[in-house]
Amino acid sequence: MDDPVIEPRLSELLQGCPPEPGLLARDEPPPFGFCRLEGAAPVILTCDHASNHLPRALGRLGVERAELARHIAWDIGAAEVTRRLAPLLDAPAVLSGFSRLVIDANRRLGAENSIPEASDGTPVPGNRGLDAAARALRRDCLFKPYHGAVARLIEARLAVGVTPALLFMHSFTPVMEGFERPWEVGVLWDRDPRLAVPLIRALQAKGLAVGDNQPYSGASPVDYSLHAHGEARRLPCALIELRQDLIDTAQGAERWARLLAEVLAPLLADPAVFRETQLAGAAR
Repeated sequence: MDDPVIEPRLSELLQGCPPEPGLLARDEPPPFGFCRLEGAAPVILTCDHASNHLPRALGRLGVERAELARHIAWDIGAAEVTRRLAPLLDAPAVLSGFSRLVIDANRRLGAENSIPEASDGTPVPGNRGLDAAARALRRDCLFKPYHGAVARLIEARLAVGVTPALLFMHSFTPVMEGFERPWEVGVLWDRDPRLAVPLIRALQAKGLAVGDNQPYSGASPVDYSLHAHGEARRLPCALIELRQDLIDTAQGAERWARLLAEVLAPLLADPAVFRETQLAGAAR
């Protein structure tokens, strides 16, 4: 975690409430971390699936250790791109500190696969038959602290007169259920085109294979972050999906961080991206 000199207002807002006791030991990674917290650009980066860490108290959830390196546990390469992109844009970032197998930071609470009993054909025995108390422990110790940190960072920017755009950083597998996905990058959005549409066009102008709401849709009713932090606050927002085989090395992560910074910098300087607008149905 960065340890810069932070303006008092920002420091106060980021302290928030500590997570509930009972799941994470003191020597384990916290449920969220910051990168480039002092960044001054009008944008905040988040990475919902940055980590494949399982709290020690839960063991391995009945999953083989090798499975934790797969996409079922985290978004491969997304955290590395986020950490490299943040200084290039001079943007603060929030990254999760827990695996999506424990509780998915980008699924609405109670939605299917919020706490998955299986993922891409891999059973997760430790998630079966959980009672309300076990689910609440994961919610209170992991999900809520992480999203609380995102919310407080947004509030801190707004409190000093900065309206931030939000970029949600994710990655996707090259092949899913036998289908070879042709996209190099996807941009997901729902009702707010201000950032997403020009971002798609700028990436296409680079000669990239860009998915407009592919390989997933920003209109998904079970997804959380884009809707809860972006559209609910009427902030310009987009979810970026990068293909994992392009960013699973340091060189690949660096290349894509620099490419994204080059494309995003002029968009973040464009007043039209931040102009207030009525949210509409996304063109499909």
